[in-house]
Amino acid sequence: MQDIFNTKDAQNYIDRINKLTPETIGKWGKMTVDQMLAHCNVTYEMVYEPQKHRAPSGIAKFILKKFVKPKVVGEKSYSQNSPTAPQFLIKERQDFDLEKKRLIGFIQKTQQLGREAFDGKESFSFGKLTAQEWNNMFAKHLNHHLDQFGV
Repeated sequence: MQDIFNTKDAQNYIDRINKLTPETIGKWGKMTVDQMLAHCNVTYEMVYEPQKHRAPSGIAKFILKKFVKPKVVGEKSYSQNSPTAPQFLIKERQDFDLEKKRLIGFIQKTQQLGREAFDGKESFSFGKLTAQEWNNMFAKHLNHHLDQFGV
């Protein structure tokens, strides 16, 4: 798995994103490319703009930590058409250029903050994560959707 905190690997994600156009069609799933970019931004919004989202409550957070966390932060890739949490569903069309710019900015910010800033950092849904778990979550999600759109 690539290291989102590594300059070269982060740039690889950015290069892949820059290959997308508003006309890029997904190989599977229902999202348009602009919706996919907005969807990927949600993961970063939960870190950098948490006020945009409602935090899970006690029982929901327990379920997320117990059953969802291992799948999200583990090494195994997502399968095509994996279920999506409600806060990640993007139902309306989005501004492609804006969402692309935001995603690239989030990737750059994460890489620049570095691994140390994320080691032991509290996750919106899963409690404290190691830097490797943060990396797995970010990298796996990006890879999944960039592969979905053929870049």
